[in-house]
Amino acid sequence: MSTVVRAAARASLHRSPRSRARGAALPADPKTKGCGASRPSAGPRLWTTARRPSLPPAAHGPPTCPGPGRKRKTSPGGPLAKTSRRKYTKDRSRSIYEALFLRGEDSDIQIRALGEEWNLHKVYLCQSGYFASMFSGAWRETNMNTIELQMPDDNIDGEALHEVFGSLYRKTMLIPPSRVVAILATASMLQLDKLIEQCGQIMKETINEQTVCSYHYSAESYGLQNIRSMCFQWLLDNLMTRHSEELLREVSLDLMKELITSSELLVIEVEMDVYTTLKKWMFLQLQPTWRGPCRALLPDADLWFARYRRESEGAPFLETEQGRVFVPVFQQLRLTYIICDLPSAHVLEQDALIPAAWLTPVYKEQWLTLLRAEETRELEPMDVSVSDLQGNSMRCGAQLLRDEQCSWRWAGFNFGWDLVVCYANRRIIFRRTALNRSCGLGVSLLWQRKVAFRLRLASLDRAGRAIFRKDTEYQMLSLRKDQELEVVNLENQDVIFPIYVACNFFCLPREGRRPE
Repeated sequence: MSTVVRAAARASLHRSPRSRARGAALPADPKTKGCGASRPSAGPRLWTTARRPSLPPAAHGPPTCPGPGRKRKTSPGGPLAKTSRRKYTKDRSRSIYEALFLRGEDSDIQIRALGEEWNLHKVYLCQSGYFASMFSGAWRETNMNTIELQMPDDNIDGEALHEVFGSLYRKTMLIPPSRVVAILATASMLQLDKLIEQCGQIMKETINEQTVCSYHYSAESYGLQNIRSMCFQWLLDNLMTRHSEELLREVSLDLMKELITSSELLVIEVEMDVYTTLKKWMFLQLQPTWRGPCRALLPDADLWFARYRRESEGAPFLETEQGRVFVPVFQQLRLTYIICDLPSAHVLEQDALIPAAWLTPVYKEQWLTLLRAEETRELEPMDVSVSDLQGNSMRCGAQLLRDEQCSWRWAGFNFGWDLVVCYANRRIIFRRTALNRSCGLGVSLLWQRKVAFRLRLASLDRAGRAIFRKDTEYQMLSLRKDQELEVVNLENQDVIFPIYVACNFFCLPREGRRPE
């Protein structure tokens, strides 16, 4: 009777395991030896892996080496010879896979996990760092012929374990994007570095609206920092531009907080849109079964919060039991740039999601800022650090659909300015105008003003990946009336339209203290 040892795997995450049919035969008499000092790596998705251990003679017949005193005949070169060699290698790989893995011939170890069992070979399993350590001779498992694995990682299912075990017996492996997270989890548990690397390559090539969140969470759990960074950048570019309720539904609280905090978030059009996005996101977190057209999401969210407000006797939602969990996210809103617009201020008051205690000091500070902009003729030099700019800048954006002349304004940026943004002749120009026209908070137009800003341009393909990107450094802008500044020249750039134009402005004068 074989001895059974339980080996706990070291990985954990989010999803439930999936069952699959058992595909292993009963164990045969072991004939192969244990692990050697070195171990090759496995590889996925039509990637050529390291050299596999040789097939036992019983599985494929005697070797075909030339006998003593006989010279091997050289075959003629050319495409036919190369094709024959490739076909021979492919057929031999399939023969090894079918004989040793699928039929379990000459198996010397049985692996049990997730209600299934596989009859395998130590010499192949030693390509895994996990099993190489287990069979190294320093542990009692070295001489065991039955191993039972217990896995707390819900991302690992029987199908993934079967595919990863099978990859140790063949040169190529096809991994569809829908299975890459499960394969990555299994490869991480078994310490298959090459397979982990190739899973990362597949994830890199297939980031889109359906995969980005699961890839982000998995990359974070399994240490693929470059994939995590790519997914996070994708979300910064697309969270505010795609208007997808399915995407909002997948974004966790911690991830949303990190996104809203970032000055790299591509905001279309002004800061008020960040608040609107958060309101829809919070509604979907509270009502995950909601389904409907995209245009109905915001009205339905408003109705739900209004009904909840009546039932809670008018308490601000973020102070209620259900709303407190979302406080860390809403605290990242840059309210300074939202209350400058009267319609936006009315929406905040009507929604009553945000407590008045949050808004009162913001209104006070903005009023004092407006007075300083009106009454101070000469601003002292602004000593602004990059951290100030990143954490306190106003984020705004626009989309240029075609390569044609246009201009626009961003509301909320008018302390001493009437700043117009122009696109013409593949150039983006800031122009300060002092024309006699209605302009909200358009004060002190006769005096020179200074502001720190940075401009960012991005073109995205249908999958949301950036195919063009251009950023400027933070710089100081000082314009008198009717003066203009060329900010970006795209004349010699290979720009693909539509293109997003995003800007970070930092325009609040200070009185010898750091902005809050």
